Amino acid sequence: MSFIPFAHALASRQDLPVPAWLFAWAASIVLIVSFFALSAAWHEPKFEDERRRPLGGWASRALLSLPAQILCGAVGVSLLGFAIYAGLRGTTAPDRNFALTFLYVTCWLGFPFFSAVFGDLFRPFNPWRAIGRTVGAGFEAIAGEPPAHLRYPQWLGRWPAAVGLLAVVWLEVVYGGGAGVAIGLSPDPVALAALLYSAYTLAMMAVFGVETWCERGEVFSVYFGMFGRLGIFGSDGTGRLVRRRPFSAATSWAVVPGSAAVVLASIASTSFDGAKDGAYQDLIETVIGWFAEAGTSLAAVRATDTIFLLLTFAGVGLIYLLGVRGMRTVPGAPSFATLRTGFAHTLIPIALAYLVAHYFSLFVFQAQAQFTYLLSDPLGTGHTDLFGTANSGVDYNVLSANAIWYVQVGALVVGHVIGLMLAHDRALVYWPSYRRATASQYWMLAVMVAFTCFGLYLLSVANG
Repeated sequence: MSFIPFAHALASRQDLPVPAWLFAWAASIVLIVSFFALSAAWHEPKFEDERRRPLGGWASRALLSLPAQILCGAVGVSLLGFAIYAGLRGTTAPDRNFALTFLYVTCWLGFPFFSAVFGDLFRPFNPWRAIGRTVGAGFEAIAGEPPAHLRYPQWLGRWPAAVGLLAVVWLEVVYGGGAGVAIGLSPDPVALAALLYSAYTLAMMAVFGVETWCERGEVFSVYFGMFGRLGIFGSDGTGRLVRRRPFSAATSWAVVPGSAAVVLASIASTSFDGAKDGAYQDLIETVIGWFAEAGTSLAAVRATDTIFLLLTFAGVGLIYLLGVRGMRTVPGAPSFATLRTGFAHTLIPIALAYLVAHYFSLFVFQAQAQFTYLLSDPLGTGHTDLFGTANSGVDYNVLSANAIWYVQVGALVVGHVIGLMLAHDRALVYWPSYRRATASQYWMLAVMVAFTCFGLYLLSVANG
């Protein structure tokens, strides 16, 4: 995230405790050992059954009751409205305005991190869902019947969410990164973008229905819900909360068209943000020079970054599709389309690992800002001190540079091992013979090793 100056300064120019190439070698060994351990001991699918166990009736009634839903929805709407207000009326200094940290750190990073453990936490607080349901309930009360909606095109699937995900990242990393100022994106364009997105989302909900659009096209519902499929809590569809086996709900997530594009867009956007100031820097500057000859330098920067963002998305997708194409050569393999869809969920832990590796330190440090001086002086005007913490600062000593590096490496390795585990489990569904299932996973092992080495390379370049 480029809008907070310390985000890059903190992680850059640090001496790594061990050479990055040695970490890459060790991580690859861990993946290979994990692969053969899975092959030897894991002969039947274990994640196809979520093994749901209902929570106590009181918990479901309390957390899923109408008053609780109204309260959570009201909180979501209020926070979104206040963030937009702060972005429009507050200071233009990104690090002093509540809006940017709340939207791009607390929410954008916090919901994936915690949803991956506990389940989809965004759904009850989704402000657009709350507004859409309220309007729908009011319409039904007046008209005596629920509003009519158009049938959502099955082929469209989650492609609107995938495109929207790239657009959200583009606004911060490309538009903000090309602003020509050291601090990057300012709050007012983010607030305006939030207003436009709200109008667009509510219009789509009116056309296709609230729940349908949240499941297919609403960027944040789809994105946060994707990580929520890794969590241990969910709903059984009858109004009851359930506890389920970790990661098991992810196995059915990618059946909707466009789901693979969503998780690939997540990996690509994080990769691009990590590479644009490191691995891509010289190449980007060269291409910017070509564009600058035909237009303004600002337009050249944004055009170049946009191209490289799309190329990163294409490159990540190509790595995955090559692995899928390789599995197709194993006797008894289903169709290419089936494999492409069937293994997409195995990339969700990798997308989460990339987020943790690149942004967890930013989240830890900015959480201090969020709940101290940004909470007391949300507009950044210096005229308010609601909780007596307006003069607080961020303690950067809470995490050492070495601790950050070890967490980054650990996140990448653990995420890829979980991805490998999910891939092996799915292979046993398509190839009942565990020997053929194992043979098919040599290709996914290559994909996981490639993503691991690529992730460590990006981190080492940024930290070097």
